Formats: sequence, C-alpha cells, structure tokens
Amino acid sequence: MSLFGDSLDAAVQKAFTRPAPKTAGPQMRYLVKQLGSTRAVAQMLRISQRTVERYVKDQIRKPRPDLAARLEREVKKRWQPQIRARARQKAATTGGIVIDTRARMGYTAPIGSTDQDRIRHLTIALPPVYAARLFDAREAGADERALKEIAAEALKEVYFQDSGRRAGSLEEVRFTDIEHLEFDL
Repeated sequence: MSLFGDSLDAAVQKAFTRPAPKTAGPQMRYLVKQLGSTRAVAQMLRISQRTVERYVKDQIRKPRPDLAARLEREVKKRWQPQIRARARQKAATTGGIVIDTRARMGYTAPIGSTDQDRIRHLTIALPPVYAARLFDAREAGADERALKEIAAEALKEVYFQDSGRRAGSLEEVRFTDIEHLEFDL
C-alpha cells in the first residue's frame, strides 16, 4: 500500500463525474471492455478465464475479499481517463494541490536554530509546479520515498521558507511518522 500514491489517486477520483461500478458483474464487464478479452482480465486479476466469464454472465455475484479489492482497484485505475487527465492537468498548470497532513516534521538548519522535530498538523496549498512533480512521479512509478521527498521539498518551500521570505538557510525538511495524509485538487 502506498500512502502518498493512494492519496493522490483519491484526490483525482473526486473529480469523477459518474461513480465507478460497485458490484462484481459490472466491474468485470467494464474491465473486459477496457482490456478487450476475458483472458487479459483473468491474467491481470490472477484468476481463471472461466471465472471471469461467470462474473460477466452474473453466474457469480460475490467475490472473495482479496479479489473484490483487486477488482475495485483496477476499475478505479482505469475509470474516466479523460476526466482524470483533465484534473491532473488543471492541478499541474493553474490550480495546484492542497496537502492536509499530520506528521512529525523538523528540518536541518545552521547551529543555533530550533530544528526539533515535532508533530504538526498542516493544511497547505502547494503551487502547481509541485502538483505536476507529484503526478509525474506517480505516473512514472515512483516509490513512496520519492513522493515523500517531493512533498517535503514543497513543504520546505511553501511553509517553512514562505516562498523565500524567511528561513533562507534551511537545508532539508524531515517528514516522518505520518499519521494522516490527504491531497485535494
């Protein structure tokens, strides 16, 4: 599970204009339509082709919990691609992204400053450049650490340095012990 990746995906999913299918039959039919065959869906979900066919015909209605989770994740990953792309584009060019987090944050700074880590709850609007970097990294398959570094750099710039108006000698922001993380467009 990727905390940053899942949070970014959830933010984009709020832009959907129609809800994704909720039950197994419509979800399977949607995936078959997207991937073109029951065999491709079966391979992706790691189940037999015959099982996919039975879901498509509504002969099976209730999937196992692990299959239900995989099914929902794969449908949401593919649902409304144009709307998803438009929401990302808007965030990356004009709107930016809002980060709401409760985590332990501190920083590396010259001797004599109070760089003690402490739990902070922040809701900060990040500029479009950071939204673009986060979405680009997510699309490229970046791991949790890379996404966390981008978010920490954004918080350093916007919150700690106030876009260059203070704390100019700040070197690095530590962003650890994340209790809550949510993105919004």
